[in-house]
Amino acid sequence: MQGHLPSRREDAAGLPHLAAHASGPHGSASHSRPAIRIGIGGWTYAPWRDNFYPADLTHSKELHYASRRLSAIEVNGTYYSSFQPATFARWYAETPDGFMFSLKASRFATNRRVLAEAGDSIRRFVGSGIAELKDKLGPIVWQFMPTKAFDAEDFEAFLALLPREVDGRALRHALDVRHESFATPEFLALARRYGCVPVCTDSEKFPAIADPEAPFAYLRLMRSQSAVPTGYPPEAIARWAEGVRAWTSGPRPRDVFVYFINGAKERAPAGAMALMAELGVNSQ
Repeated sequence: MQGHLPSRREDAAGLPHLAAHASGPHGSASHSRPAIRIGIGGWTYAPWRDNFYPADLTHSKELHYASRRLSAIEVNGTYYSSFQPATFARWYAETPDGFMFSLKASRFATNRRVLAEAGDSIRRFVGSGIAELKDKLGPIVWQFMPTKAFDAEDFEAFLALLPREVDGRALRHALDVRHESFATPEFLALARRYGCVPVCTDSEKFPAIADPEAPFAYLRLMRSQSAVPTGYPPEAIARWAEGVRAWTSGPRPRDVFVYFINGAKERAPAGAMALMAELGVNSQ
């Protein structure tokens, strides 16, 4: 089953199950207890004032509150804007031990015709102070436009530009490709060659590309429904939990990052907490 590329409508649990039983060139996990990180996109969203944050909570306390109920947050703001090192240091200080931030890399690195020319943008982003997050720095997400088709030569040139570390801290790179042309074994082979992981997206719009040999899983769940209190119905939450267990167990357990994001975004925190409860994991 290696190299399996599920369609975007495949059963959600299929991807993690598949990966858990695959062997690959990366060897065993670096620690015996793989991390399960579950969270949402960002922490500032007006509807969450009604169904997640306490009514009297000040905006300045939202990250403090969210980071003690979830175990990770994917930061979208870094895709659009540059932040100062002091900002990353403040995020580190406001969140508890064990919490993690996934950062979307700058759009100037990925929204371009020739990816091979992204070197300066990549260096500016990685050198912008993200190392101030220290051990709370999770995967960097490189999001590509839905219209960006797979060009093997240009894409490999881009991957060759991605640094392996920043200030002595190893980096993990997740590739959020959104064009159907990436659903090919050639793309997976390139990602593996450069130690990168394809983002698996549960979405009506984008392909769900699975790599059973990846060193970690990065899942973005985008089918939340406003009519369902947890966004995803309980049976879907249970299937995702089963898949997470499969990935984090077996002969080659690996870390998993799961983000409830987009769709009916107002339901994202409830969905994330429901998955955490199903798995029996705490925020820390």
